[in-house]
Amino acid sequence: MKIHCVGGGPASLYLAILAKLHEPGHEITVHERHAAGASHGWGVTFWPDLLEELRRHDPVSARAIAEQCVSWRGGFAYVGDRTTAHDGDVGHAIGRHRLRTILADRARELGVRLEYGVEIGGREDLPDADLVVAGDGAHSRLRTQSAGHFGTRVTTGANRFIWLGTTRVFTAFTFAFVETDHGWIWCYAYGYSGEHSTCVVECSKATWTGLGLDRLGHGDALRLLEKLFATMLDGHPLLGRTDIESHALWQAFPTVTNESWSHDGLALIGDAAHTTHYSIGAGTSLALRDAVCLARQLGSTDMAGLPAALARYERERKQALLSVQSAARHSAQWYENLTRYIGLEPRQMFALLGQRHSPLLPYVPPQLYYHLDQTVGRLPSLRRLKQSLGPRLARALQSRRPPA
Repeated sequence: MKIHCVGGGPASLYLAILAKLHEPGHEITVHERHAAGASHGWGVTFWPDLLEELRRHDPVSARAIAEQCVSWRGGFAYVGDRTTAHDGDVGHAIGRHRLRTILADRARELGVRLEYGVEIGGREDLPDADLVVAGDGAHSRLRTQSAGHFGTRVTTGANRFIWLGTTRVFTAFTFAFVETDHGWIWCYAYGYSGEHSTCVVECSKATWTGLGLDRLGHGDALRLLEKLFATMLDGHPLLGRTDIESHALWQAFPTVTNESWSHDGLALIGDAAHTTHYSIGAGTSLALRDAVCLARQLGSTDMAGLPAALARYERERKQALLSVQSAARHSAQWYENLTRYIGLEPRQMFALLGQRHSPLLPYVPPQLYYHLDQTVGRLPSLRRLKQSLGPRLARALQSRRPPA
């Protein structure tokens, strides 16, 4: 088949790699509208289970990713003038540009054609394609062109956030919560190389406008944020994009869902198909897993079998996403309701930060939930009961809540 992938991110590149490994006869082209070497963004996170999965599917690219990524364990939080630390699982991060370079080099090695600086406006721009894969992000132009067929729904979160970088290298996943005259603003940061870290800053819309972040230019906004997070940054600067005013980089997170993931030879992958709130750090992992699944379903499929292969891909990935999407939804709501938890002792607050994916947490007083969770954690039988009953009880409580 002739397969054209639109968007040169990890999902498209990894799909091209695996599709070539499954069937070398496929003619695959990846189109990226930006110039070669251009990559916006800082670092991306993933977890050990993803690295193991990548090793099973393509040991060559997995080895290069493992060699270039950094690792951390646990977390650290600044809450006002108080601090707390927490031992946790191992996490990994890698620069977004570095990840894309690794995958692009591997794709070329396998015979994939990469075209940079090419703007694909619609399906009609690729008339010879047997399959077009839209990997062009949450605001996918290809998907939007046929939004009615895909049943696209986009909902936006209440808070505002911005992705930044810093030269301070964090060796643990680090949080900072700062109270201002206009409300709380917070940041989480993680190292992704020996020289840089990612910093995601978030606050309510009221705090965002109260601080003037909706109006400040690039440099002034960074200086203000450096002042607010001075303890965490320890003298290091914040880094942002210089090609656009910083107030335009603040976003309300768009949660994208689609009733259908394919239509008339066009399939969705990664953020074009679904988004999950950045606070759970799963976006890149989910995009790569989409690629694994789609490549496997395509296999050596011919045109006659393509609709069935795309239907299998959609069913499998939608099922796999259910628990992740639930966790992301509850994580976003935890931050949107930060004032419910911010008055706790830092140790307790950090513990509930780790429990923010729980569907039960919004319905139980935070202090009570903390003490119950500590007790449950010590008793395996109660831990299993919580895992079984928690989601059902949360659904029952949700059904009784009056509509907003």
